[in-house]
Amino acid sequence: MSLLKRMPPKRRRLGLTDYRKRLKFVKSGLPRLVVRKTNKQIIVQVVRSKLGGDETLLTVTSKKLREYGWKASLKNTPAAYLTGLLAGLLVKDKVKKAILDIGLQTPSRGSRIFAAALGFKDAGIGISLEEEILPDEDRILGKHVSGYYKTIRESGSQTIQFSKSDESVYVNLEKHFEEVKNKIIAELSGK
Repeated sequence: MSLLKRMPPKRRRLGLTDYRKRLKFVKSGLPRLVVRKTNKQIIVQVVRSKLGGDETLLTVTSKKLREYGWKASLKNTPAAYLTGLLAGLLVKDKVKKAILDIGLQTPSRGSRIFAAALGFKDAGIGISLEEEILPDEDRILGKHVSGYYKTIRESGSQTIQFSKSDESVYVNLEKHFEEVKNKIIAELSGK
């Protein structure tokens, strides 16, 4: 009998995969809604587990929102919601129910991850989400971003956080959000 312990898999050692959680996802038999956030964008994927490897049914990044006229940041809560909505509408014919996979990200109430999942659910796909973890309506509409922008402008400070996009959109982000949301729904509801 060897005294050496069995070394854990490489992805576990590197902190990339929780194999216990992954096994539960695979056993559920449902496609996974995989939501990841980076420093620049939100990534939403629909992945089906298959023997021999996973099959990615769809990948949508928040950069795709630019095609629908989105002028604000690609990494904020409204952009996460719209990315989830877009992904849900695009995969609606292939998937009726999914399970949320946030990976090793720490779940926090009202985060962008759950905003994307709510958008996916609002597209008409069944996904189990608890109400207390979802962001409230004001955050999804971007009222907190508009309020912060107005505060900075009134104080006379430079708006460094908003320099890479059209700053005028932050004055009334809620209106811009609704315009883009309606455009996405109008273009994809017929598919």
